[in-house]
Amino acid sequence: MAVPVKGRPLPGPPLSYDPDLERLEIELLLEGIHRHYGFDFRAYAYASLRRRVWKRIEAEGVRSVSDLQALVLHDAEVMERLLLDLSVNVTAMFRDPGFYRSFRERIVPMLRTYPYIRIWHAGCSTGEEVYSMAILLQEEGLYDRARIYATDINDVVLQRARSGIFPLDRMQEYTENYLRAGGTRSFSEYYTAKYDGALFSPSLARNVVFAQHNLVTDRSFAEFTVIFCRNVLIYFDKSLQHRVHSLFYDSLVNYGILSLGSKESLKFSKYEPCYEALTGVEKSYRKVK
Repeated sequence: MAVPVKGRPLPGPPLSYDPDLERLEIELLLEGIHRHYGFDFRAYAYASLRRRVWKRIEAEGVRSVSDLQALVLHDAEVMERLLLDLSVNVTAMFRDPGFYRSFRERIVPMLRTYPYIRIWHAGCSTGEEVYSMAILLQEEGLYDRARIYATDINDVVLQRARSGIFPLDRMQEYTENYLRAGGTRSFSEYYTAKYDGALFSPSLARNVVFAQHNLVTDRSFAEFTVIFCRNVLIYFDKSLQHRVHSLFYDSLVNYGILSLGSKESLKFSKYEPCYEALTGVEKSYRKVK
């Protein structure tokens, strides 16, 4: 199948295409990335990873996985672009509004019993959901006794998150999400329109720590009251999902809260008996043993 690039067809896998050989090439690419740069994508779900590798092959104007490997290992800028492709950054403010409404109604009353709240957003991407939670906590009177740790593997997206600037043309969508999530104020009070961006109030980030963290290779760095890892685990294979669940379990205080994405679950995990479900479709769990 031809992969188009710069307006012309680019030969993808040849007619004698061998999927086993392609898989070997991708495994060698990932091994090279791990050994040279320290990023470990070897346990990511193969089908999704393969699509993203071919997207970068197209964008770089090369013809094979091996060609891409040569570029990546000798050019850190190419690696940075590939990292943006491999670390999925699909996000929005108050994404899945039902989750935030459920969090207000079911989880916030539990958090009121804590003198201090430590929250980890694992895989925070460009930060929209971090600012969403900061707004929610502020409206519920909990922000001043909370510290949010927002981490991602990719320092480029973390820099965007630190800026607190999001696309102005998405504010209508975000306002609708906010209202459906149970927002209690005018959403426009939280940002200032500037050119094509919406600059969110710096006060929302005063209790946020942005830091690079790799769920695949790094260890726990604190005990948390709440861990959010939403729509990240779906890109990992079973063995890596198990490792991350172990990391989260070790990082949560007793009766701490774990929130996953709507397509993610603790089912069939060895940690399933260690949690009780607090919500249904919204996938929030409390650590009970």
